[in-house]
Amino acid sequence: MGENTVIRLKNVDIYQQKHLVLSNVNLEIKQNEFIYLIGQSGTGKSSLLKIIYGDLYIANGEGVVAGFDLRKINDNDVPYLRRKLGIVFQDFHLLNDRTVEKNLEFVLKATGWTDKKLIESRMVDVLEKVGLRSKLHKMPHELSGGEQQRVVIARALLNNPEIILADEPTGNLDPATSEEIVLLLRDIASAGTAVLMATHDYQIIRNMPSRIIKTGDGALHDNVSI
Repeated sequence: MGENTVIRLKNVDIYQQKHLVLSNVNLEIKQNEFIYLIGQSGTGKSSLLKIIYGDLYIANGEGVVAGFDLRKINDNDVPYLRRKLGIVFQDFHLLNDRTVEKNLEFVLKATGWTDKKLIESRMVDVLEKVGLRSKLHKMPHELSGGEQQRVVIARALLNNPEIILADEPTGNLDPATSEEIVLLLRDIASAGTAVLMATHDYQIIRNMPSRIIKTGDGALHDNVSI
């Protein structure tokens, strides 16, 4: 595996319960790549993401994600794998009863950060990356949808992940805001954190083309065009 490869799946079969969803999956993602993941519902997109973040185990083939061998990973390893991943969902999953600052602090403390000064500087750092430095003390309901999604991306960056998995991150946003979020994710990828973005929004893909992988007919297809 090349030193800048962050995801590598080789001849992997992916099952949900005992049902074979994707067979013979081969995928390699490097650390500064931005990739779209497309495919109809039920074709294995979610299962592929679950393999990557350790929610499903691989039955056969080889898989390495952020340095973790997916054939050997056990339940105790999964939290450590997930610290190497930033996960961004369509619905923001912010804690609505606390400020942006407290949302970020909650994650840092939950992942072992204890030094108050380091926590504060890390929170400011990630908010600067997403252009929300001034929103530290706002409550989620005081932010627009696009701003809330930027907070979610900031939260995903807290532990310096090697990969961001973005599952329909623009699903609840208008087209102009969606483009801003994708531009931000592309900038993050250019700076060295790979981004794999599952989306149904083909307009965004046309406006901002990049490598596309697609699930369909029980397989994963690479470098497809739409």
